[in-house]
Amino acid sequence: MRILFLGDVVGNSGCSKIISNLLDLIKKKNIDFVIVNAENAAEPGVGLTKEICKDFFNCGVDVITTGNHVWDQKDIMNFIDKEHRLLRPKNLFEPAPGKGFDIFKTKKNFKVGVLNLMGNVFMKKCDDVFETSKKFLSDYKLKKDYDFLIIDFHGEITSEKNAIGHFFDGKATLVIGTHTHIPTNDARILNGGTGYQTDAGMCGDYDSVIGMNKDNSLNRFMKKNSAKHFPAEGEATLSGVIVDCDVDTGLASKIESYIFGGQLKNT
Repeated sequence: MRILFLGDVVGNSGCSKIISNLLDLIKKKNIDFVIVNAENAAEPGVGLTKEICKDFFNCGVDVITTGNHVWDQKDIMNFIDKEHRLLRPKNLFEPAPGKGFDIFKTKKNFKVGVLNLMGNVFMKKCDDVFETSKKFLSDYKLKKDYDFLIIDFHGEITSEKNAIGHFFDGKATLVIGTHTHIPTNDARILNGGTGYQTDAGMCGDYDSVIGMNKDNSLNRFMKKNSAKHFPAEGEATLSGVIVDCDVDTGLASKIESYIFGGQLKNT
């Protein structure tokens, strides 16, 4: 069983790269299940739309996760209640539209649980992520409720992401960080068998400032008059991880960073 997770999609550049390449990537890499974080997919680089979701599902995405920008395009609030393949962070203050966790069946009849969480440090206010995680593990168990569990942890700081990885070690197949848009060079399997990487990186133009136009971003840092942020429009790089899953234990047997196209290259 092989699962592909792609990090935050940024703007038209990232969307186009996924739509043009994903089906071919699935065939070449023998991918069984695809998860994409798309919370920055819509122009101007925040939120996502119903149309983007449909385009992603049509090109091979099985589940879309999100983060702190999930509500930035208002039409998504109605759509997320109807589309179970679109998740928002489970620890958003309740009541909130949509769900933060669901179980999905693959073509090979495996059950994949996908849990979307958001960090508490330097992020929008949400419920305590460790309390939410503790309750989740009291309600659900690997190899009982699902064959595999993939966790998208949308967070700002590396220590919080590290801690969540160890908290779920041995109880999840993969814990993968999102939000910072920079791929970290620490893909590994933790002591208990859980695949882990601190941040998946982004699917967007890396000739930028985390996916946004670099000249405009520099002007904003230097407090010059400038417009609101908008995405860079050069060739995107797809960034994420591929994890091979042990069908007997539900844990990771192999994990590797995946980088394709654009400015970044696999090392």
